Amino acid sequence: MKTNQVINFIVEWLKTYAKNAKVNGFVIGVSGGVDSAVTSTLCAMTGLKVMCLEMPIHQSESHVSRAQEHINQLEGKFQNVQSTRINLTPVFDSFKDEIDLKHPQKTVDMALANSRARLRMTTLYYYAGLLGRLVAGTGNKVEDFGIGFYTKYGDGGVDLSPIADLLKSEVYDLGSALKIPSSILNAAPSDGLFGDSRSDEDQIGASYPELEWAMKTIEEGKSINDYEGRERMVFDIYKQLNSTNKHKMTPIPVCEIPEKLKY
Repeated sequence: MKTNQVINFIVEWLKTYAKNAKVNGFVIGVSGGVDSAVTSTLCAMTGLKVMCLEMPIHQSESHVSRAQEHINQLEGKFQNVQSTRINLTPVFDSFKDEIDLKHPQKTVDMALANSRARLRMTTLYYYAGLLGRLVAGTGNKVEDFGIGFYTKYGDGGVDLSPIADLLKSEVYDLGSALKIPSSILNAAPSDGLFGDSRSDEDQIGASYPELEWAMKTIEEGKSINDYEGRERMVFDIYKQLNSTNKHKMTPIPVCEIPEKLKY
């Protein structure tokens, strides 16, 4: 990949999109992960105004420190970047106090994790509306179009997706070229939605390099019967998640009423 050319291409794409949308910049959630670090840096490079939001909800200290390190780096380098911290923990706890939690714990935990992402989406759009800006998404190609590893109307609720055509490995390439802090580049990828140390790989059952392999293999027309052992397992994980999460990756189905029933 021609990394520097890709960086310039995305920056120009962002500038053009913002100009056509008649907005003055972007709002982005910064989590302490490589995807949000790369995306926020690309947004900052447009010269347009960028608001970085840190939105902890019972967040682990490592996530908080990495997010703050990156925001400090951005604000020191780009005059068009501002940041604010909105502690959503009290909001989340109040929400929990009002809902029914008397269900299997695993089901409750997943529903609450997705609720965290949706609280953050609501906050991002509040600031976007307040400031007249667009919400920039941070999903990569494997997450957004491979296994659907994001929350529908949570981190999947955005106005534009600058890095969604890049594999995770390619995002890391951009991160290195953009001099993203090593603490972020070396950290295990994690969505941070459970308030513990579990990584994306812990949740998915496969690493991003393995998932990229499966994605490319399927694009080449190969099937699970061509593999055995770990490769077969990874292939199956990818296929199952792709199928289960297809509803996130396709347009919302509309019940189209036959004309003869309308008139």
